[in-house]
Amino acid sequence: MSILKQKQTSPSEQCIATTCPYCGVGCGIDVNVAQGRAVKLEGSVDHPANFGRLCVKGTNLLATNDHSGRLLHPVVDGEQASWPKAITTVADKFNQIIKQHGPEAVAFYVSGQLLTEDYYVANKLIKGYIGSANIDTNSRLCMSAAVAGYKRAFGEDLVPCSYEDLEQTELLILTGSNAAWTHPVLFQRIERAKRLNPLMKVVVVDPRRTASAELADLHLAIEAGTDTALYHGLLHYLESHDGIDHQYVSAHTNNFAACLASAAPWTVAVTATFCGVSESMLTAFYQAFLQAPSAISFYCMGINQSSAGADKCNAIINAHLATGKIGKPGSGPFSITGQPNAMGGREVGGLANMLAAHLDIEDSEHRALVQSFWQSPTIAKKPGYKAVDLFDKIASGQVKAVWIMATNPVVSMPNRAKIEQALKQCEFVVVSDCAQSNDTLSFADVKLPATSWSEKDGTVTNSERRISRQRGMLEAPGQAKHDWQIICELAQAMGHEQGFDFSHPGEIFDEHARLTAFKNNGSRALDLSGLVDLGRAGYDKLKPVQWPVNQANPNGCQQVLANGHYYTQNAKANFIALQPSLPKLSTSLDYPLVLNTGRMRDQWHSMTRTGKTHVLAAHSAQPEVTMHPATAEKLAIESGDMVRVTSATGQISVQANVSTDVSKRQVFVPIHWSKQFASSASVALLFDSIVDSVSGQPELKSSPVSCEKIEIEQYALIHSPTDIDALATQLPQGCHWVKYQGESSVIYSIKCEEEQADLISKVKALLNQALDQHFAVNFDQDSASQAAEPGGSAMDNVWLTYANATSSQLSALRDNRFVALAFFSAKALVIDESWVNEILQQAQTSDEQINAVLHSKVKQNRGRKICSCFCVYEKDIIDAITLEGVDSVEGLGNQLKCGSNCGSCKSELSSMLREHLVEANAAEHFAGHSAGHSAGQSEQVLDYSLAKEVAA
Repeated sequence: MSILKQKQTSPSEQCIATTCPYCGVGCGIDVNVAQGRAVKLEGSVDHPANFGRLCVKGTNLLATNDHSGRLLHPVVDGEQASWPKAITTVADKFNQIIKQHGPEAVAFYVSGQLLTEDYYVANKLIKGYIGSANIDTNSRLCMSAAVAGYKRAFGEDLVPCSYEDLEQTELLILTGSNAAWTHPVLFQRIERAKRLNPLMKVVVVDPRRTASAELADLHLAIEAGTDTALYHGLLHYLESHDGIDHQYVSAHTNNFAACLASAAPWTVAVTATFCGVSESMLTAFYQAFLQAPSAISFYCMGINQSSAGADKCNAIINAHLATGKIGKPGSGPFSITGQPNAMGGREVGGLANMLAAHLDIEDSEHRALVQSFWQSPTIAKKPGYKAVDLFDKIASGQVKAVWIMATNPVVSMPNRAKIEQALKQCEFVVVSDCAQSNDTLSFADVKLPATSWSEKDGTVTNSERRISRQRGMLEAPGQAKHDWQIICELAQAMGHEQGFDFSHPGEIFDEHARLTAFKNNGSRALDLSGLVDLGRAGYDKLKPVQWPVNQANPNGCQQVLANGHYYTQNAKANFIALQPSLPKLSTSLDYPLVLNTGRMRDQWHSMTRTGKTHVLAAHSAQPEVTMHPATAEKLAIESGDMVRVTSATGQISVQANVSTDVSKRQVFVPIHWSKQFASSASVALLFDSIVDSVSGQPELKSSPVSCEKIEIEQYALIHSPTDIDALATQLPQGCHWVKYQGESSVIYSIKCEEEQADLISKVKALLNQALDQHFAVNFDQDSASQAAEPGGSAMDNVWLTYANATSSQLSALRDNRFVALAFFSAKALVIDESWVNEILQQAQTSDEQINAVLHSKVKQNRGRKICSCFCVYEKDIIDAITLEGVDSVEGLGNQLKCGSNCGSCKSELSSMLREHLVEANAAEHFAGHSAGHSAGQSEQVLDYSLAKEVAA
């Protein structure tokens, strides 16, 4: 089943090479397995994506890989069911709806979490056998604008760059990308390249000052949504300053004159005003692009998640085509994906407006080609519904059945209230997932248990077109099955016996590879003919390789556009004439602030995996809204206050974080919190269903909002050994809660708008119920001894309460051991978790110790955990800087170890150095930059090396 790496392991262990399931970097991972358990994990030193490096999320994968919270058996109408019953139920219902209402009445909504083989059979079933193109994916929310931009310019969806280009370029532009947090391993490669090449310049284009800006020579804090104008202005500047490569333009492109004419009005002055930056800073950027022998525009969600996302992508591509900075080392437009297999889904037609193998659904010859290859009874004849439209059609009743695979649209789609209503009234909802519960599963008529990362077997394609094997290493728990198996079983139950008789993912991959080669003859870059007929052994041993893989490129291809050949009718790239625009919704008196969103460093999507471990939860335990100090002062808000963030479509309640990282006009809220982790922090509530007209990608980076302080009268902090499932429904309205994983407990933070006289008794009752259930599970009722937890029965909790004038403490003991603690106060609770851990980890507690705990003063909180690898907290770092004179990231690493392992926290360490260095000249220098920003200037950052010199 797996390829065994030749590594030094114990005789009972096997080392299995696989791929990380997080972002689109596609890092290789080596996992040691012994007796059916994964016991050790490290980065693969020979994988070209990471060369052994891992970020903090990848490093802690095994800590998130337990079976807690897993869906282990099929569920039909709320009752556990057998697989045959579940498959028959779904097949009969789908067939009934298709017979009565036609194939357009059913739809699949899939995910970049699927493997390419899963994606392939799902696409084949619905487009070639059901006859509908109603299959879309959460990748629509991630990178469909980039797909549209590439197709318009190059004639095919292909990323022209490789990771090595990031290390070879002389100018790297990070635009709409906080790679330091979202793609940390690539950012570490960039950091190293900049350190080795003093001539390399980094420009960060982002309305927000992110961790990535710590590496930048220049930070352009443009207004939200003005990226098209920024690059249109660049094109005009290049033309005005003899920066056009006319030889390349003439030989390899179309439509340059029209594109140049559309850029003519965008002078430096006009562009600076439109983008909200100074002319001098804009000119510095334009000159850097003009003068650099090589340049990469590295872009992500800040570009794609826009009502003009495709235009932004083409504006970037235009500048690279005009200068010939494309198709050669260190140059090109480089979109980075957010999911581990977003590109694999694109290869096999996982979007509603495409066919497999990069073929076009609106081209009759392409449709005939795919149907001929599949020998399928039909083929979809028109594009299906893209994600936002799909849920609109569900809401209107035109789509009556939907199968959601490996994704959580209630959390990720815009306008959450509308998505919930659509699923609530949908006639038939099927969800296949590895999780037992999430915000979407609550709407499912049928739940199908799917395998997860450590069990799945297949391939993924990362952001540089590199196909890697994801190898299953553990047995599937319970009755979970692979997604491709579930899809094939359903297809056969629907009457499609032929075409879905696969017995191994390698067989599916072979068919996928054959389709890319079928009647290709060089007409499409996606060509895997060199990977046909691998056989099971060859598939199992498949090494990471960049497509195309064919006779011309038997070992893959790094520079896919090196010869200037494109995949349009005349083999030339298309310039796209553009008209820059602003986000569709503008601010108003009611909604005066612009909401921006993004990822946190240590979390992933809706935290189904990363939320399981305290190591990752500690960095950002609370959902926050970040706002500028001037905005906060105007609203009488301080850091730590509860804030109600409201838009035209909904509202959330989150904690305030006051920071100059954002401008006075904007606020920032992370995307990760669902109803599984917080009472009201789902940012999807705040976005309307506005999409890019070209790509269908939603605008998820700009929404007008208002903020107001929520007065809190009562606080509670609970440490429980297990989830308190009833908490969400039992707390009164106006009580806001957040759940996160601590080192020794599950932690609930509660903030109530009004004092609840019975809050202590209510929490005690809920805790009592949760504790009884928790210890009952671990109590062997057929034995005189217990299994794994203390306590001889399920009903022997001892409760102690202590109160003083300002606060109360509730403690639960079993066998003289503290098993749960709860704190209540009229003031904000600041409690050092390490102190609580000491109490909860004590095996036995004497009467004196119990009394000491009840009467002790809680130790000072050390702040957020900055370094997850070595558990280094905010206060530790600040003390090292301000009290001990440490003045560099390297110095902090030497003294505290922070930043010396995975490197994910290095940008944050740099930011803290910038903020807390006490040398007068450094403070004055940085203060000058801050003052410039507050006076309406563009935010800048110092050259990193200069900052260190000033600090010294």
